[in-house]
Amino acid sequence: MTERRESRVLKFTNVRVLRDGQLRNEYFWVADGKVIDPQSRFWQRHSEVDHAPDEIIDGRGCILAPGFIDVQINGGFGLDFSSPAISESEIEFVAHNLVSTGVTAFCPTLVSSSAEVYHAILPKFRVTSDGEKRRAANILGVHLEGPFINVECKGAHDAGVIVAPTNGLKSLEERYGPLDHVKIITLAPELPGAMDAIQALCERGIVASGGHSQANVDVAIKAVGAGMRMLTHVFNAMGPFHHRDPGLIGLLGLTEKRPFYGLILDGVHSHPTSARIVRTCHPQGLVVVTDAMAGMGLAPGAYDLAGQQVEVREDGAYLAGTNTIAGSAVTMDSCIRTMVEYTGCSVVEALEAATLHPAQVLGIEHKKGTLAFGSDADFVLLDDSLHVKRTYIAGELVYDKF
Repeated sequence: MTERRESRVLKFTNVRVLRDGQLRNEYFWVADGKVIDPQSRFWQRHSEVDHAPDEIIDGRGCILAPGFIDVQINGGFGLDFSSPAISESEIEFVAHNLVSTGVTAFCPTLVSSSAEVYHAILPKFRVTSDGEKRRAANILGVHLEGPFINVECKGAHDAGVIVAPTNGLKSLEERYGPLDHVKIITLAPELPGAMDAIQALCERGIVASGGHSQANVDVAIKAVGAGMRMLTHVFNAMGPFHHRDPGLIGLLGLTEKRPFYGLILDGVHSHPTSARIVRTCHPQGLVVVTDAMAGMGLAPGAYDLAGQQVEVREDGAYLAGTNTIAGSAVTMDSCIRTMVEYTGCSVVEALEAATLHPAQVLGIEHKKGTLAFGSDADFVLLDDSLHVKRTYIAGELVYDKF
């Protein structure tokens, strides 16, 4: 008698699988938390019984896409990642609730703060993995947005904590502390010491992203040469495009080494025409981000962002008593729907901007952001209007709205 395998095998039918830039009508197989090749599996087994799945799941005609990856999210569900009082259980609470929006992995983002605040908060964040069976979105690493930014482009950041990275990487380590669980750092490349910092971050495998910056195009190009590979929330908190000096935005017109760029598609941060322009210019670099703050997932009201009060109104999130935008309250699935509406792009292109592209930014596209054989089985089922019906992490159902 052939021994029955121990690993649980799932077979999804009646789904359109996003794979290799297409929606394919095919079966989708999962085992041991990975996407598997059924043909390869068949030839490795000794009998039809051994090859048969443990469960066949009817996808009801849904799109089956990789789980969404949000590389810029300041908090949500009433909690602010930049609060010194935040606890590990509260971080986990946000991660658990994110799966309802299709997010299976994210980079919790901290805005400009003092050294004391960073040293208190950063140890609470750690990279997590599918193998931990947490039933929550995984933390890929922290995104540190500031404080090494241009005070003239501070946006909602506290001007009192903004500094220059005068001594390069040393300045960063003095302000942040150990960078072991850091994946992205947003800084202004025109500041003293920024070029050295960008090069050092690149050598350490940390993504340097240009943002909150007045850099001219020559400085911006030099920063790309030093290793800067992304722009933080393009258009927002950066010098405007000018035909004689296009600044950071001008990098999207390069013929090579064009950076990725985050785009907040909440209907507030950028006009639909602006979204169409950058998408047409560099579609492979577009990374959908929410830039969500504590008010995400909750009703309009007053919320906290790094000690500052933010008013979430029907039309967006603003520093209290002002019209200064302070993040958003939008969810990732909503941003994807807005991208299709604003740009007229295909569903595939919009989904890849929230899956494949952020994975490429982080250099993890071999295991996340795709449904290639051998990749992590983090995926979502979506209806034709791109609303999340189910979310799976490591092949385990973690959210169900069927």
